[in-house]
Amino acid sequence: MKQANSDRKTLRFLFLGYVILAIIGTIILKLEICTTNGISFIDALFTSASAISMTGLIVKNTANDFTLYGQIAILILIQVGGLGYMGFGAFLYVLVRKKIGFSERNLLKQSLIYPSMEGILKFLKKVLIFVFIAEFIGAIFLSLRFMLDMDIEKSIWFGIFHSIAAFNNAGFSLFENGLANFKEDTWINIVISSLVLIGGVGYFALLELYFFHQKRLINLSLHTKIVLISTILLTLFATAIIFLFEYSNEYTIGELSLFDKILSSYFAAVNYRSGGFSTLDFNEFKDASLFFGSLFMVIGGAPGGTSGGIKITTIVVLLVYAYWTIRGGMVRIFNYELPHDVISKAFVIAISSAICVIFYVITLSLLESNHRFLPLLFETVSAFATVGVSVGNGDNLSLSALFSDESKAIIIIMMITGRIGVYAFLLSVFMQDKEKFIRYPQGKVYL
Repeated sequence: MKQANSDRKTLRFLFLGYVILAIIGTIILKLEICTTNGISFIDALFTSASAISMTGLIVKNTANDFTLYGQIAILILIQVGGLGYMGFGAFLYVLVRKKIGFSERNLLKQSLIYPSMEGILKFLKKVLIFVFIAEFIGAIFLSLRFMLDMDIEKSIWFGIFHSIAAFNNAGFSLFENGLANFKEDTWINIVISSLVLIGGVGYFALLELYFFHQKRLINLSLHTKIVLISTILLTLFATAIIFLFEYSNEYTIGELSLFDKILSSYFAAVNYRSGGFSTLDFNEFKDASLFFGSLFMVIGGAPGGTSGGIKITTIVVLLVYAYWTIRGGMVRIFNYELPHDVISKAFVIAISSAICVIFYVITLSLLESNHRFLPLLFETVSAFATVGVSVGNGDNLSLSALFSDESKAIIIIMMITGRIGVYAFLLSVFMQDKEKFIRYPQGKVYL
C-alpha cells in the first residue's frame, strides 16, 4: 500500500516536471534571439511541448521561423525528453559527483521504466553511453551525406540535429519541407529509420541485446524477445500494407521505381511507430492508409525508450490473453506464464487509451468542424502517441497549425500525457483507494 502511494506521488512529480519543462522551454522560445519574426505564447508552448514529448508536430517551421539559438533550444528539449528529465538530471548529478537519494532513484526508475532501484545508476550510465554513441555515429553518417549538398559547418549541424531528433523519435527537421526531397535517397532513408527503430526498442532491450552479444547473458528476457519479434513483424506488416494501399497512388509512391516504393513504404512504416519523419505527403494518402496509420501509431514502440503509443508489449499481452482465453489454456508465451497483474494493466492501458482518443477526437471535431474527421483522427492519434506525422496544413506545417488556440491546447495536453504514458497519467491523477478488509459477494454478469 505504501509502495503504491509512493509510486503515485512519483508519477505526479514526473508529470508536473514535464509540464514545468514545457513552460521553461516556452519562455526560452519566446526570446527574440530564438525566432526570426516572433512567436505567440500558444505556439511557443506547442513547440516546446512537442519537443519535450518528442512528438514532432509543428505549428512553426523549424528551419525558417527559428534562429540557430531557437533550434538549439528545441534540440536540448528533445534530448532531455528522450532521456527523461530525471535521467538527464541524474547525469548532471553524476558529473558533479553528487549522491542521489532514495526519492530521486525512484523517480529515475519510473522515468526509465527500470524493474527495480537496484543497479539503477549503473543502468543509467550504460544508457547514456549507448545513447551518445548511437547519436554520434548517426550524426557522422548524416553529416557525410549532407556534405554533398551544403558546406561542412552546416552539414555537421544538420547531421547532429537530425541524428538526435531521429534517435529520440522526435520528427523535427531543419529542412523547410522536412525530408520530402530525400524520398529516393537510400542513405538518408536507412540511417534515419535505423535511428528511429533503435531508439524505439527501449533502453532495457538494447542493453540486454548488447550483453547477449558480449555473451554476458545466456538468454534474452521475455520482455526483450517480445519487443524484438513483434517490432520486426509489425514493421514488415505495416510496410506491406502501405505498399499495397499506395502502390498505384501517383501522388505518393505510384510514380516511383519498385525499389523506391518499397523504401518509401518501409520509411513510413517505421515512422508510424513514433518517429514522426516523412518523405511522403500524408495529405495525399488514401483514407484506408490514414486509418491504418492511426491504428499503427496507437501501438507505438517499446516501453522505456523514446517512442510513444500504448506500447507494443501491451498489444502482445492482449493478443496472447485473447488467444489462450479462446483455447481455454494457461496464458503463456515462450513458455512463460503471464502474471494476472500484467494482463490487467494491459487492459487498463488499452481501454483508457481508446477512451482518451475518442474523447479528444470528438472534442476536436466539434471545435474544428471545418476539417474532415479522418485527418482530425490522424492528428489526434499522432499527438497522443507522440508520433508527429500529419496530413499537414497545405504547406509544410502540421494540421494543428490551422487549429484555434483552444484546439492547440488540447493537442498540447495530449502530447504531455502521451510522453509519460496514459497509465502513469491516470495513476498520477486518481487517488489511491483506502485499503479495505471487507469481502463482497460475487455478482453474475452475462457476456
